[in-house]
Order: sequence, then C-alpha cells, then structure tokens
Amino acid sequence: MKFKFLSIFSLAIILFTACDSDSTSDEFMDNNPDAIARLITSISVVSAQDPTDNATITINYDSNNRVTSVSDGEDTGILAYENGELASLTSNMETFNVEDLYESPYDAFETGEVINYDSNNNPQNIRFFETEYDWQTNSDVTVEYRAEVMYDDKPNPYFYTIQAAGGIAIMDEVELNFSADVNAPEIVQARMLFPSRNIKKVTYSDMDGEVLGDVVADFAYNSDNYPTSGTVTETKYDDGVAFEINVFTLTYTYLPTN
Repeated sequence: MKFKFLSIFSLAIILFTACDSDSTSDEFMDNNPDAIARLITSISVVSAQDPTDNATITINYDSNNRVTSVSDGEDTGILAYENGELASLTSNMETFNVEDLYESPYDAFETGEVINYDSNNNPQNIRFFETEYDWQTNSDVTVEYRAEVMYDDKPNPYFYTIQAAGGIAIMDEVELNFSADVNAPEIVQARMLFPSRNIKKVTYSDMDGEVLGDVVADFAYNSDNYPTSGTVTETKYDDGVAFEINVFTLTYTYLPTN
C-alpha cells in the first residue's frame, strides 16, 4: 500500500456523511469562529530523496477572488462560472460540467467511511479500501485498512481556497449511495466534511491493528494561523521496524490581505 499524507484533497472522497443539517461552511465556522480567510496562491513540495517528486501547485484568481485556474506545472485546470457559481472545469482538452454532479447518487461505500469523530467533529478514525494484486489467486482483491487522523489546533488552510473555487457549494448538494446492496440503496445528502482543523498526523494500520506506516507533518504558522512552511515525514514499517523514510518540505504562499 502506498501511503499518502491525507490533506484536504485526499481526504475529500471518504469524508461524506448525512448526519447533520448544517452546511459545510457552518461546520467550519462553528469550529473556527475567529478564522481569517486566506487564499492559497501556491504550494511547493520538495522531496529530500527524489527531485522528480518535486512539484508546485499554482492557483490563480480573478478580480472577485474566484479561482480561475489550478496548475501543477504539467496540467492546468480552467474554471468557468455562470451566475456567480462554478459551472465547468476544463483540463486536458476535456470539459466537465458541474451540473452533471447532481444527476444521480454516487457510490461511496467502495472508497471508505468515517468510523468516528473527535471532540471538534473532525474525522478521527477512517476505514478505507485499496485494490491490490493477490499473487496466490492471480487476481485483484480489495483490502480494508484503517487510518487514524490527528490535528493541529489551527483552521484547515484549504477551506477558503476551495470555497473560492465554488467547491463548498457543490459539496452541500451532491448525493451519495452508502449501500453496497443495489436493491436497498441508502441515498444521502453528501456532506463532504473537510476537517475543520489542519491535519498533522495520519497512522495507517491493517485489520489486525499492526501499524504499517505513518505520515507526520510539522508546520510553521503565520499570525493568521495558516501554514507558511512545513516538513512532512512518511515512514513505512515492517513488524514495527521502520524500513523506508521519505521527507518532503512544503512552502505555502497566499494572496495579500487588504
């Protein structure tokens, strides 16, 4: 299994729920009443091991502080708006219309689910699935794992940037199916509940409780409690002994405040 730091983007798919009548914005503001809106303009990732893993994500905005494009240096996504709302995203010569998201429920059970939340309503324990090759049966099998997530006492730094791209409004509308039984679907209103706080550690384990790896982030924050830089350390274990360590340095930049 390939471990990844579960930032806001990689947690997104599995953090759907239908237990609350509040919107995603309400959840964030309830847990961060003093949060200041800052919009990310770039995230630089530098690997201490392999320079081919280096990357820079650049985010551009229009005069209304709406996200107009996102680029990783190779691919660029162009966002288009209608009546003040995100209408489409174009990338690699293909256009995806946002209205298509609302046409039918999407299966969520195949990806994973939140088992429980911490005292601040952040997802704490997650079950998720990965497809792996079984050499004994010569076939792909689905394997279940667990992830335990810990947070800094700082706001999620990605929230306002995703809101500026129209993503928060979409999260509050999409429907999902949480049932694997096609004859008894469990259709719910999707709440892509981004954690309200910034993730600082993810521990991965198998169903026997053996720790397979962890990813630890150590951030430096500005006066608005947004990360300006950080070190992310990924460690893989075999029988409790670390056998592979990868270290990445992150640097964040933001739009100037008025």
